[in-house]
Amino acid sequence: MNISLEQAQKIVAAGEKKSKELDVKMNIAVVDAGANLTAFARMNGAWLGSVDIAIKKAETARYFDMNSGEIGKLAQPGGSLYNIEHSNNGLITFPGGIPLKNKDGDIIGAVGVSGSTVDNDHAVASFAAENF
Repeated sequence: MNISLEQAQKIVAAGEKKSKELDVKMNIAVVDAGANLTAFARMNGAWLGSVDIAIKKAETARYFDMNSGEIGKLAQPGGSLYNIEHSNNGLITFPGGIPLKNKDGDIIGAVGVSGSTVDNDHAVASFAAENF
């Protein structure tokens, strides 16, 4: 199962809404079940350097079907996934990437957000994932 373009656009819109509430400028990426970019928005004034980070957070969440921040905990020195961020042409292992599930619990894609603190990135990604 894959996320539809319509669903991906709703996720981006939800992310933009939460970003505005937090008064931050974000890059918001949605990938499908195959980790292919499906929808993307760069809010006016959002950092250019965060474009790639948002996409990679979404890919990371989909590749491993868990929040990117959870992978980061496992990727610390001495951890079971230490240095994993060097795989798959680069991963992002801090918060802001969240798998997306349909009503049956199947993973159909992921959202990645970057442009502020990791706490804000995660808050926006969480809101977007919960409100599509």
